[in-house]
Amino acid sequence: MSNAVIEHFKKRRTQYALGRNVGMDKAALNHLIKDAIKHTPSSFNSQSSRAVILFGEQSVKFWALAKDALAKIVPAEAFAQTAAKLDSFAAGVGTVLFYEDQDVVKGLQEKFALYADNFPVWSEQSAGMAQFAVWLALTDAGIGASLQHYNPLVDDAARATWSIPASWKLRAQMPFGSHEAGFGEKAFMDDSQRFIDAG
Repeated sequence: MSNAVIEHFKKRRTQYALGRNVGMDKAALNHLIKDAIKHTPSSFNSQSSRAVILFGEQSVKFWALAKDALAKIVPAEAFAQTAAKLDSFAAGVGTVLFYEDQDVVKGLQEKFALYADNFPVWSEQSAGMAQFAVWLALTDAGIGASLQHYNPLVDDAARATWSIPASWKLRAQMPFGSHEAGFGEKAFMDDSQRFIDAG
């Protein structure tokens, strides 16, 4: 049985070979990303997800900050490979920095003390859904992306560079751009190891 939503999920793939040959302009991409996050569900309708959307030189600047941070901890003999990977992210059209607002989380913990331990977990779940929603929206627009996690190494530099509020906690980064390479086959583990059909 075919399902249009699932078929759309199948098209979402990790793309490391990014370029700037994208048909959508900055305004349209901004609207797409914001809409995807805006309509992502969140616990108690907390709307805790935040984003910084970087284009062009601002995106390049972010990956340069990441490169500077990694140069301090990656062995010199291995750094060329790391630098090349970061350069591939900078080669795209832009990068979405995904944040979760900890002031929202703390406010809910205070208001609903019975669930206090759960709100940080639910915030992370909202973050993951927002990331997936943006990735699917970009996929539908024919744009490649990948999900990266260079936090907390780049947190302070990004905060200082783009005046990011202190309560925003960086959770992931999504470089995006045109597809400049294809994809290999995707492997899946056996269903029997992953699911229990209890019906």
